[in-house]
Amino acid sequence: MTDILFERRGTAGVVTLNRPDALNAVTHAMVCALAERLRAWETDPVITRVVVTAAAGKAFSAGGDLRALYDLGRAGRFDAALGFWRDEYELNAFIKRYRKPYVSLIEGVMMGGGVGIAIHGSHRVAGDGFRFAMPEVGIGFFPDVGATWFLPRLAGQAGTYCALTGDRIDAADATALGIATHRVPSVRLPDLLDGLCSSVPVDALLAAFAEPAAAGPLQLHREAIDRLFAADRVEDILSALDAASAAGGPVADFARRAAATIRIKSPTSLKIALAQLRRGETLDFTACLRTEFRIVSRVVTGHDFYEGIRAVIVDKDHSPAWRPPTLEAVSDADVSGYFAPVARELDLP
Repeated sequence: MTDILFERRGTAGVVTLNRPDALNAVTHAMVCALAERLRAWETDPVITRVVVTAAAGKAFSAGGDLRALYDLGRAGRFDAALGFWRDEYELNAFIKRYRKPYVSLIEGVMMGGGVGIAIHGSHRVAGDGFRFAMPEVGIGFFPDVGATWFLPRLAGQAGTYCALTGDRIDAADATALGIATHRVPSVRLPDLLDGLCSSVPVDALLAAFAEPAAAGPLQLHREAIDRLFAADRVEDILSALDAASAAGGPVADFARRAAATIRIKSPTSLKIALAQLRRGETLDFTACLRTEFRIVSRVVTGHDFYEGIRAVIVDKDHSPAWRPPTLEAVSDADVSGYFAPVARELDLP
């Protein structure tokens, strides 16, 4: 079975992520193959748009191939692991500047590396089962694939909430936040795909299929999120959540759940994630990706990333032993070190 499929259908170049048994997790070979095909299609006069889909299952793409990266790191092959991220971030940048409409039809879970394949394109269509998440701090990693750019640019503090909790966002909330550009019922996605392979302009077609915006569950707590996640220290965000929980009222349960969720994540990852989002507010897209490559160049030689994957994917005991184990033990100097220049920076056009 080929892990990623490419097809010319009328005016469209159609991409299908094709690892359903692995939740369409993105491998290094898939990254390279997609980049190569996008380059060819960009100059092909017959292809007027690109459409990205995924094999039917639970996920559009649950992220990168973490087990492969774990095995490389455990073998001390850090340069090989960094080669994956280097190529992945270059692909994210290429999609961001792609000169033709790039439409992702997203059904099921979209996380991590799967987000990077979709979110930088011009159009992102959410089906009924759409679920977005950036859960990296739960495996000792950090929100990457351009999250330094796109999370701070979500309304209010929604991006901070997503980064620190890793909670899943449904189609309604994703459309309201701009994570998705259109909401289309799943039953109509096959017809939409057929339409996208015609000569009908992409924007007109999507407008004809899209449903009106609706309020999702996250929208009920938007004011609270903007207020409680505004601090520049994770400790202060937790203090605000604890105070809201103790005060009772309509946001108490939400605040209690959010605080409990954050407290089980990697302390180092939490502090990196908040720092990268605050820095990302003033960086351009290229600088954001270069920042992420600096961070991953340190994370790949550390402890928590491998401990997180061990706990969730390898041993599946869901009991990671973070190092350091507390937020207080992660100093500002520790965090700043992740953002320092590296000998071989990410080279983007």
